[in-house]
Amino acid sequence: MALKINFNAEAAVTHTALLRNERAMNKSLLRISTGNRILSAADDAAGLFIADQLSVVAAALDQGNKNIQTGISALQIAETNVGQIFEKLQTIYTKAQSAANDINDPNARAALQRDITNLRDAIQKLATDTEYNGIKLLDGTFQGKVIHYGARANQTITVDIGNLQTTALGSYLASGSGNVTTGSAGTTGGSLANFITGLNSPTYVATSGETVDINGNIVFQGTTAGILVDAATLADGVNSNSTLQNAGIRAIASNSSLASTYSAPVSVSGEAGGANNGDDADFAVTLNFYLGTGSTTFSVNLSEINTTFDGTDYTTTVTTATLDTLVQRINSAAGLAGASVVAVNDGGKLKLTTPDGQTIGVEARVIRTANTGGPITADISVNLGQILQGASSRTFDDVNATAQYAQAIKVGSVNITAPEAYTLNYSSGVSAFNFSISSGTQVGLQSLESISVLSNADAETALLIINTAIQKVDTIRTQIGSVINNLQAIWDGQKASYDNMKEAENVIRNTDFAAEMTNFTTMQIRMQSGVAMLAQANALPQLVLQLLK
Repeated sequence: MALKINFNAEAAVTHTALLRNERAMNKSLLRISTGNRILSAADDAAGLFIADQLSVVAAALDQGNKNIQTGISALQIAETNVGQIFEKLQTIYTKAQSAANDINDPNARAALQRDITNLRDAIQKLATDTEYNGIKLLDGTFQGKVIHYGARANQTITVDIGNLQTTALGSYLASGSGNVTTGSAGTTGGSLANFITGLNSPTYVATSGETVDINGNIVFQGTTAGILVDAATLADGVNSNSTLQNAGIRAIASNSSLASTYSAPVSVSGEAGGANNGDDADFAVTLNFYLGTGSTTFSVNLSEINTTFDGTDYTTTVTTATLDTLVQRINSAAGLAGASVVAVNDGGKLKLTTPDGQTIGVEARVIRTANTGGPITADISVNLGQILQGASSRTFDDVNATAQYAQAIKVGSVNITAPEAYTLNYSSGVSAFNFSISSGTQVGLQSLESISVLSNADAETALLIINTAIQKVDTIRTQIGSVINNLQAIWDGQKASYDNMKEAENVIRNTDFAAEMTNFTTMQIRMQSGVAMLAQANALPQLVLQLLK
């Protein structure tokens, strides 16, 4: 073998191997001491990039969940105080309901009004004072607020909370109070078509093309033959329209007629035509009722009149049903006809009510029913104001065997309520609804600030306003609850994603101690072996000394 002393190749190779083993052992030692598998980009460039991206997303998910928690905290404050507003509105509603009872005297209603005012002030304070970190939540300014929940751009939820101030709570209310009119006495009557003709008031009759619509949805329309303007039909048209239902638009109709004091509604002012002693004539006064659009009818007898001529003077006997008898007759005939009208004796006055708001049409029919001897005629007056509220008295001249008629009609009231503004359009031919706004006008808000319970009518209107306000508050509250649930679900999902992201990063970035300890032990053995072998390699040149002996 060749022996050289200037360069020990074996020692050099062994030293190089020893340095590599030392570097590997030191890196393994660092991985064990730091817990990180990737100590620099040189260790695993691709792995470092992936791990860093996972780390960024995980950190963003964690911050997103913190944003969600902040948002939930604010919304929980809002929801709690909206619940307080709901409870106060509920109390206001019951107080208005109490005030609607006519058993209350003015002092009681005034006390209820004061209570309502105090509750209204409390609602206003809640709406203006509720805040989170200086941000108002219930005064209408919390609109378009963004909660950024996700790890990426534009992963957001936009939150709107409506205005709950008393000036913004209420009902968009259009009212039709209904009109009353009385036609002239004439020979036209006895049927709906003749009732319409004899009434001679086209604004009470809807013919083809005469309509009422809300936001373009027709809720009442006339016919070719014509129908009576009817609040019940209008209300049914509103409440059965799915589009309007979805918009929260509702209608309530009623019709109550309290006539003037019932006292001799029929009288005879003049007779003529008798020629012989003992000549007499019988007359009858009948009331024909037309309900709703006019399709429901019934009749009752009101008076019977007997006139006798003694050659010089006429003797007249008028037999008119007492109020109690008339009430009984109306209710009995209405029941047989399936009509919803109810008659009562209200302190000596005839009160007619149609709970669903049907129009009440009354037609007085007078005719001579029999005569002996001469053709006696009579001037007969019927005070329709004692039958129907707001109607007038009519006199039938020279009543004979040809029937004469006079018509009166009272349209019911209707209230159309909605949580949002809407547009009401109606034809001039149905103006007997007597709407509170002009056709084509957008209905304005009647807020809690406008409610009064100092009369029955005011209290009934207040109930409608408060009820719509309650619905709006409830809607806002449920919307807040839905957003909270949505954010909580996102939080749960993102927490699971965060955990999985950190685990994925851990797999790439962090040290597997079991594997690394095995590797470190291997490197230690290699180092010990390398040192030993380096000593042996360094000893090889000493063999040259044996040759020099």
